[in-house]
Amino acid sequence: MGDNVVHLRKNTDPPADAASVTTLTVVPEPAPPAPVPLWVRSGRAIKTAVTHENTKTVARAAARHGMYAFNGGRIVARRTWDGRTGSRYERYMRAAEAAGNMDLAAEWEERLQRFRDARHRRRMDLLHSPMDVAKGAAVGAGMSIGLLVALGIVMALNTKQVGDVITPLSATIEFIGTLMRIVQIVWGPAITIGPFLALLALWAVGRKQQAAPQWALPANVRNGEGEPITPSIVVKALRDLGVPALRNAIKEMGDAGASMLGPIRIAGCGVEVDVTLPSGVSTIEVQNRRRKLAENLTRHEHEVFITIPQAARTVRLWIADSGALDEPIGPSPLVTDDTMTADYTKGKAPWGQDLRGDTAALSLYQRHLLITGLSNQGKTVALRSLALWLSLDKSVQFLMGDLKGVGDWAMFDGLATTLIQGPTDEHVIQVTEMVEGAVDEMNRRIQAPPGTTFPPLIVLVDEAQVAFMCPLKDEDKRPYGGQKANSRYYMAVRKIHNQGRAVNVLMWQGTQDPTNENLPKLVREGAHTRASLALGTESQARMALGDKAVDGGAAPNLLRPGLDQGTLVLASSGIDIPAGQSSITVRTHYIDDDAAEAITDRAKALRDGVTTLHAIERGEERDPLADIASVLGESSRVRTKDVLTRLANLNQDAYGGWSFIDLKRVLDDAGAEPYKSDGVMVVSRDRVARALTNRDDDGSVSVDG
Repeated sequence: MGDNVVHLRKNTDPPADAASVTTLTVVPEPAPPAPVPLWVRSGRAIKTAVTHENTKTVARAAARHGMYAFNGGRIVARRTWDGRTGSRYERYMRAAEAAGNMDLAAEWEERLQRFRDARHRRRMDLLHSPMDVAKGAAVGAGMSIGLLVALGIVMALNTKQVGDVITPLSATIEFIGTLMRIVQIVWGPAITIGPFLALLALWAVGRKQQAAPQWALPANVRNGEGEPITPSIVVKALRDLGVPALRNAIKEMGDAGASMLGPIRIAGCGVEVDVTLPSGVSTIEVQNRRRKLAENLTRHEHEVFITIPQAARTVRLWIADSGALDEPIGPSPLVTDDTMTADYTKGKAPWGQDLRGDTAALSLYQRHLLITGLSNQGKTVALRSLALWLSLDKSVQFLMGDLKGVGDWAMFDGLATTLIQGPTDEHVIQVTEMVEGAVDEMNRRIQAPPGTTFPPLIVLVDEAQVAFMCPLKDEDKRPYGGQKANSRYYMAVRKIHNQGRAVNVLMWQGTQDPTNENLPKLVREGAHTRASLALGTESQARMALGDKAVDGGAAPNLLRPGLDQGTLVLASSGIDIPAGQSSITVRTHYIDDDAAEAITDRAKALRDGVTTLHAIERGEERDPLADIASVLGESSRVRTKDVLTRLANLNQDAYGGWSFIDLKRVLDDAGAEPYKSDGVMVVSRDRVARALTNRDDDGSVSVDG
């Protein structure tokens, strides 16, 4: 068995001292854990797999795309049903009846009856169409065969082969047979692929309409902008606004702040709600945090408007549907309705839409008007649309000065009594004299016998800041521009503001980028209707609309330059403004030059004919030195080439054929000869102005255009 021997021996040594005895406790090893049942492990694995984010994403995607196809089919079926039946008209009619608008309901009922009549005629025509189709097919087949045989006869005569008589007919038969073989080949795959293409089309319709449950939509849609506005969302947005007193008050309210809110009302392309602020919170604290409030509501800043209603310690929030304000509002009724006329006394101009989607109509009766804003924001188009509407009242007369001179008002030629177009100082002089002539007409009307009625006279100056900034003085040393008591344009406007409305002489002005220098305080405050497009600062907003409107929530400085073109903030008694508000935001209709010309053509047809006076007429005697001074403007020196171009634009007949020699001759004779600067020949404004001041009256040079 082996040599390993184990010796066993009993220990007979005496036990050691009891104190030295160590007791050893044997701890048994823990029992191995019981195995987890297979069904538990499987359940855990299934739960992990089901709740994993990737699984949720796949499930959402599958549900989303499936619902896109299903609901796309429902949308197409609904559209088809609406197109084939009168259900759309019945639906609109019920909505009008529910709103109490019986006139609109009657109109939809009339449209429904017309639709049914047209459908009945189409169905009756179907009874006769089979016979007509059969006759047409027989006649067409006979004519085709005859044509082919005739062609074959011509070919046979040419080739001397009798068999060519049927060659065109046999070729046509072979072509038809080829087409049939192609159809036989394609028909099978088309039948197979067709349903998939139809399903793809339905899916595309559903996807475009986002026709799926909210939980199945992509994360950027579920959590992004456009979240419906609910009381809890509004309260949460106010709580997180960064106003400690407001946050603490909401936490202490038993209803979590819901008592602050009035009802949330649908208002056009958004919703409106009044918020009564708790004690210790001022309305200005909410107004100053407009951007943060908008972001808390998952909106852009321009999609939230804050106004102050009549109730104390209350702000009114208007919250647009996401992206709604970036959609166009549609054409003006002036463009779509060629039968529209105007009534200066009782009518209102259809200017656009307010934020609630309602028509914004403005009364122009005995109201001076001022529109301002930054450059290229739609000021001229907004001002022109009012003049276009008023031109359809044949009793209204116009005196117009366009100090931009690029043709924005050219369609009023033959409609306005006076039309001055141009940006130079000479044009400012002419516009000033035009306004002073309107002052003389106003004084004549004031001195007329009591009870005398006068036709409306609209004195319109676009780019009026050019007139206020003009540095020229007349022979009596009175400045044309400026805002002093002897400033001619300023004083003429002030006189019309003071007394003009009583005799229907009204001043309309359009300016850009207002300052105290180019839009004096007394002039802007003399306008009854004040409107502003996008501006740069709050101080400019106060210049444009006044302190009351801005303190009440008007904020044209928060409009987006370049994006909110045509959107303006309006303070006027001539438009319906919600109770308690001092201003209203209007999205004006855009009327392009072609449409404007069509409207003025209609206006001219209503009148007996107006001969428009142009301050600069062709064929008149010119003063070249004065014209050179006018085209130089405010520049200290201008290239001779540019001076010649400006002179030609000023009067083509007089200066269109001028060369550098002609220009040099006039300047040399006046002692204001051109000189070279930075390598190019230029004309000095100071030299020309000095020559104009020093020359003798008999020594002026003129040219006959």
